[in-house]
Amino acid sequence: MVFFIHAQDRPGVAEQLFRFAEEHWSYMDRFDGRLILRGPTLSDDGEEHTGSVHLVDLPDRAAAERFATEEPYWRAGLYREFTAAPATVLLHREPAPGVPYTLVTARWPPRVRTPGDAGPGLLGAEPDDRLCFVAVLTDDDQDRTTGVVAVVRSLPDEARGLVQTSADLLAGGPTPLTARRWQRGGRR
Repeated sequence: MVFFIHAQDRPGVAEQLFRFAEEHWSYMDRFDGRLILRGPTLSDDGEEHTGSVHLVDLPDRAAAERFATEEPYWRAGLYREFTAAPATVLLHREPAPGVPYTLVTARWPPRVRTPGDAGPGLLGAEPDDRLCFVAVLTDDDQDRTTGVVAVVRSLPDEARGLVQTSADLLAGGPTPLTARRWQRGGRR
């Protein structure tokens, strides 16, 4: 089962993140074959680390929560909170290094899934090539949608516009989106 795990940094931890970076990398190396997408969220100017995103294939929620809470940055108290939600991947194109991306997310109360929620048809016959990754967030039984996560090759304002229609369809009405700068992560 794929899980979206997003941890948000505590304010003022940049130097400490650097100090624990090798422990973080070594920990992530243990999951290398199961990591579908990963990378940090960034400040609006793209200069500061604000959190970490991982989409990882794990057996269940307990394993996802262990993944998040055994992560060295979490154990060192550098994250203020994390989200762990099952996800159904609709689109996955490998992000290119060194290109500006935005992570767009939305959360809503659980909503019964419909057949269109489960497939790429939600994104249109030819999804915009700026969409790099799209997943529907679900409840643990995967029969209700609870949100969406997308990675878009653009800056936040444009990225929101590319995801809004799909998010509104999934949510059953207008839904607010959060957009943060993001970059592809990983040792390699």
